[in-house]
Amino acid sequence: MSGCEARDAKKLVRSPSGLRMVPEHRSARSPFGLDEPPWVPDKECPRCMQCDTKFDFITRKHHCRRCGKCFCDKCCSKKVPLPRMCFVDPVRQCAECALISQKETEFYDKQLKVLMNGATFFVTPGTSDKSELMVCRLSNNQRYLVLDGDSHYEIEIIQISTVQILTEGFTPGGGNSRAIGMILQYKVPGSEELTQMKFTAGEDFSCNKKLSASWLAAMHKVSMEAELREV
Repeated sequence: MSGCEARDAKKLVRSPSGLRMVPEHRSARSPFGLDEPPWVPDKECPRCMQCDTKFDFITRKHHCRRCGKCFCDKCCSKKVPLPRMCFVDPVRQCAECALISQKETEFYDKQLKVLMNGATFFVTPGTSDKSELMVCRLSNNQRYLVLDGDSHYEIEIIQISTVQILTEGFTPGGGNSRAIGMILQYKVPGSEELTQMKFTAGEDFSCNKKLSASWLAAMHKVSMEAELREV
């Protein structure tokens, strides 16, 4: 087990929103996770915050687990998986939040799994002219990019500043290009200077080009997700 995964133990906790499987140590939380929102207090919510229906003994109020706002059952009836908050089961969400969560399912079910499965690249650190064949993957806790070969690197995801995908091939319509590598810039803890690594898909039989291209595409989507969250 690598050092970055030594504290991956999880525990089952119950919150007002439902059961959650969360890391025992807060420092082991996924950088792609979301905190539970504070609920709008019942006394501050006499009407549905979507359709303005007045709450009474028949029309009950419900809180969306993603935004924490109050809604009637009609406006907050969908139960949708919410992996970014570590919920074990699908949870009640308003229509707007349910749509967002459904769109994120593809990201969590596909892209992160691709990254965790890993791919093989020739990795060139810094300004070196020597590259090393390494297996690159996202750690199980989603906090580190782990590189294994003769050398070993663990790059913290939140320290990555830029991800530049390298492509080849081009047509006037903009199609037929394929990902062949990437340049990664990140900060090493304790330093403000950026460190650079170049990843290149290998040409020999030991490197699956299709797998490498899928991994690079997933890495691009992950970096885009991070940029959107910072806006």
